[in-house]
Amino acid sequence: MNPRRKKRLTIVASILIGIASVAGLVLYALSQNIDLFYTPSEITQGKKDSGLKPNLGQRIRIGGLVVPNSVKRDPDNLKVAFKLTDMKMPIVFKDSDPMITVYYEGILPDLFREGQGIVANGSLARDNSGTLHIEASEVLAKHDENYMPAELADAAGKDYKKLEYSDKQLENKN
Repeated sequence: MNPRRKKRLTIVASILIGIASVAGLVLYALSQNIDLFYTPSEITQGKKDSGLKPNLGQRIRIGGLVVPNSVKRDPDNLKVAFKLTDMKMPIVFKDSDPMITVYYEGILPDLFREGQGIVANGSLARDNSGTLHIEASEVLAKHDENYMPAELADAAGKDYKKLEYSDKQLENKN
């Protein structure tokens, strides 16, 4: 092989190795920021196809329905705890359904209410009794196709109750 071809081959090979290294580093960095989506039953029993369960401390995104009568608010601050269960039709809540408790500190979205679908971003943790729960950093409320802004609901005479916070809760936000 003549020296000119050898030099070209070396340059092309080093460019390909450099591109592969950069792509590998980018993919590794992105994998650290992925929040995998789970339902309450997948957290307790694992994913159906692979049996994969999230690890303690792993950042996850959980989606489900807020169980009626499970929302517990702290009257002194913005801490709230509620239970989530799987979204399935027809919507019936049973004690035997898999449920995960979500702990959140902050102002909840206006659309948040019992029986409503939500998505929470946070990390998986275990309390002193060994029960799994989510320590949420963000709660997103979902709405169905019948969503109507509060102003239109008032005009149409529909019952709309906005979440209210006391001054004490708002000043203890930090």
